[in-house]
Amino acid sequence: MRTGTIPRVLGTAAALAALLTTALAAPAVAERSTTPGRASAEAAAPADFTHPGVLVSRPQLDFVRGRVQAGAQPWKSAYDQMMGSKYASLTRTAKPRAVVECGSYSNPNNGCTDEREDAIAAYTLSLAWYITQDSRYAQKAIQIMDAWSAVIKDHTNSNAPLQTGWAGSTWPRAAEIIKYTYSSWPGSGRFGTMLRNVYLPEVTNGSHSNGNWELSMTEAAIGIAVFLEDRAAYDKAVGKFRGRVPAYIYVTADGSLPKVAPGSGLDTRAKVINYWQGQSTFMDGLSQETCRYLTHTGYGISAISHIAETSRIQGQDLYPEIADRLRHAMGLHAKHQLGTPVPSSLCGGSLKDHLGPVTEVGFNALANRLGHAMTNTQTLTERQRPAGSNNLFVAWETLTHANNPA
Repeated sequence: MRTGTIPRVLGTAAALAALLTTALAAPAVAERSTTPGRASAEAAAPADFTHPGVLVSRPQLDFVRGRVQAGAQPWKSAYDQMMGSKYASLTRTAKPRAVVECGSYSNPNNGCTDEREDAIAAYTLSLAWYITQDSRYAQKAIQIMDAWSAVIKDHTNSNAPLQTGWAGSTWPRAAEIIKYTYSSWPGSGRFGTMLRNVYLPEVTNGSHSNGNWELSMTEAAIGIAVFLEDRAAYDKAVGKFRGRVPAYIYVTADGSLPKVAPGSGLDTRAKVINYWQGQSTFMDGLSQETCRYLTHTGYGISAISHIAETSRIQGQDLYPEIADRLRHAMGLHAKHQLGTPVPSSLCGGSLKDHLGPVTEVGFNALANRLGHAMTNTQTLTERQRPAGSNNLFVAWETLTHANNPA
């Protein structure tokens, strides 16, 4: 390792009718599937995994520590914001459960908020440890992670896949930093067993619900794969990513309709439009959830950025594959969040809510590293600094990724 059913048809007439129906209804959409091609079938996992290597790397962390110590902005204000939050508390008591039960719209909420916030706290404390080198923060992060790995066995109810994705995205970030930069964590093996047995089986096969579900689940899968050094799980997650991103963000090169994810069952125009919240006019950067809520769109954009960032750290940069879609998506939504009137052709002329604190990672990669002009995204990103946490799976990204060249 490096540190740092086609149904059974009786009779010829029935068979012919079935074939004609399929031919008339499906091909224009079915042929547009994002089923991974040759590039996607190739192994994506590195021969040697880089650690820490989930969302943030050692060079990135070193850059942040240097900027904070120098009192430079925006990192110092972002650090102060993080350290002033409840997540950085050294007196926090973890609230693990054997079974976390999460229903739709958090009803019921039996341990869901506790799990997500304890995971964010572990990540926050691991960042605090690295920046300050105060072992108390590492020990508190370990205490929280050990508490959960000793207890949790399952996630249940309708939102179990999403909940597992959110918490499972955050835990590996914390675990990577602590395992590979702190002197000792005797419970790291048990924590890895928790990730493999409780989280990975729930997220590895994805979801055909709204796209942010599968993207968050895939983020969890790839982060867990890095921590476990599981090359097969990593390759599977990258395959899911390559199938889902083109089905989540539209670009005009796609044609008259968005692409569909493998196995989605969206085999007619009507089904596709219904899945895209009734939107039938498509434009560069439109998300499958734009006409639902911008907040959900933000979840998807964030997960895409996080997955690509982790892949870059691991030596196979996925950003170039999805850069056009991601930059258009960020730009379109930023433009309207900043006040540009929404045309009637877009969601009936009205957009709901806001993206949230989700643009730093993608903006830094696309604008600063790859050189794409992203004026609206830059304006929104800078206006929202320091970006805090959405209390789900996003936390402190001005601190970790603002203008970070590493």
